[in-house]
Amino acid sequence: MLKRDMLHNYQVRAVDFVKDKMHCGLLLKMGAGKTVSSATAASDLLDDYAVSRVLIIAPLRVCNNVWPDEFQEWEHLSHLKISLATGSAKQRTESVESDHDVLVINRENVYWLFKNFRCKWDMLIVDESSSFKSHKSQRFKALRAVRDRFHSIVLLTGTPVSNGYMDLWSQMFLVDKGQRLGKTLTNFRNRFFTKGGYMGYVYTLRKGADEEITKAISDVTMTMSKDEYPPKPNATGWINWVRMSDVNMDQYKKLQASAILRLQDETITAPTAATLSGKLLQFANGFLYDEDQAAHKIHDLKIEAMQGMVEDNPGERFLVAYNFIKDKEMLVSAFPKAVVLDKNPETVKSWNRGEIQMLICHPASAGHGLNLQSGGHNIVWYGMNWSLELYEQMNARLDRQGQKHPVRITHILNKGTMDEIVMEAIKAKVKTQEQLISFILRFTASNS
Repeated sequence: MLKRDMLHNYQVRAVDFVKDKMHCGLLLKMGAGKTVSSATAASDLLDDYAVSRVLIIAPLRVCNNVWPDEFQEWEHLSHLKISLATGSAKQRTESVESDHDVLVINRENVYWLFKNFRCKWDMLIVDESSSFKSHKSQRFKALRAVRDRFHSIVLLTGTPVSNGYMDLWSQMFLVDKGQRLGKTLTNFRNRFFTKGGYMGYVYTLRKGADEEITKAISDVTMTMSKDEYPPKPNATGWINWVRMSDVNMDQYKKLQASAILRLQDETITAPTAATLSGKLLQFANGFLYDEDQAAHKIHDLKIEAMQGMVEDNPGERFLVAYNFIKDKEMLVSAFPKAVVLDKNPETVKSWNRGEIQMLICHPASAGHGLNLQSGGHNIVWYGMNWSLELYEQMNARLDRQGQKHPVRITHILNKGTMDEIVMEAIKAKVKTQEQLISFILRFTASNS
């Protein structure tokens, strides 16, 4: 069992930060131990009678696989009574009504929780708070309605602005009820953005606003520079290029240009830019869906690349990210012994024991909180998607504290296709995330 004195210095600082601020955000990168830091702070506050019950909201798999293990693995947390409110409505109800110190519930059931029960918790920990970035979502509205019931609210995320600074408003509202960024989203937009574009619905961060925003929230957010984290093997990224035949590339260009491709007897259309983007990513992966969602195979280039990687690295284990259902089907067909990540906690445990050579998963299913670093150190992006948050979270399943080997992140990209554009977009968005962190560090240092 792990001892409290095994916490890293920055984790001890995080514990103290939470206890001092009570309402705050830990903007620490994935794998940095936000879970144990916030759990330790919660335990201390419970022991000191500063709070009486703790509510933890997290992604479903994190609820089932991460939080219960965390309380069992650390000696100073093991005395707490944990209740897990996932599963059927009956199971959730029994958990909510049980005698507990800490209730852990998945974010999809937040609305259900407060619709059916009064708020009897006075500390809230929101794991992966970026999932509450939409002010229109039921989960955010449900929390907003009971926000004042909590004596302490702690947000945990490594990707606070994965799609831009607009993501911050709803998250910070939970912390300070609009004190720093505005009482309403409209206030926030008017203060920090300019309005324009088509029909005037495009908001652009005005010059210097990024610094103003991060300065405004720096006193209630904790983050760190790369140098402050304990050393671990460095991750390396590389690209495994594949190239389509001239015939396939001509078809691809016709689809790209006209958004219409006749494939055999089916007509595949892409009426919008977003749909076309998806179609082009499908084509790059080796198939196309028609209007009836039937998949038409085009090539096996990425499957062949994946087979080559497995053959060239005997004994290695691979965590493979797919984008479309057909990607998964093609991978399972090509690798019969591969296992698809499901909701069964035993799948994660089997992977971490080294019993699975290839674990296939969608980034949205494995993107938050899961500790998979014991099972391997090879991540393969078989199919790309546009989400920086999912990209970073997926990579952090292996590239995190406790990893004993350098993590190798391989992107199987189809040359000259939408794959390249998505990869560049991901790289461009990363700058925004890093910029926010650097600004918070600067303003925190200047105010200390």
